[in-house]
Amino acid sequence: MPKPKPREVWLIDLGMTAKVRPCLVLSDYPADNELALMVVIPHTTALRGNRWEHVCDKPFLRPGAFHLQQIQPVSLPRLEHKLGELTTAEYKALANQIIGLLNLNAV
Repeated sequence: MPKPKPREVWLIDLGMTAKVRPCLVLSDYPADNELALMVVIPHTTALRGNRWEHVCDKPFLRPGAFHLQQIQPVSLPRLEHKLGELTTAEYKALANQIIGLLNLNAV
């Protein structure tokens, strides 16, 4: 299996209750001495119009948004295949929104 990288969007099995959905990879691929986990943000088509939804129109995604309040770790076997990736500018805009969510500006 190819090693996922930050900015890539992968189809990921999030378990019985969350189903298989596109997710944006945030973390680097784990080293051999680390847990076999990647940190991701799921994409949703069920929009609520709140400040933690990051809309990013891509041809490989249905209309929707990455929901920043759902940042989560997933185990490597749950990653199915790469769908595409965000540009550097798109990823930077999303990263700035995460900084706001986590209140890292105050540090």
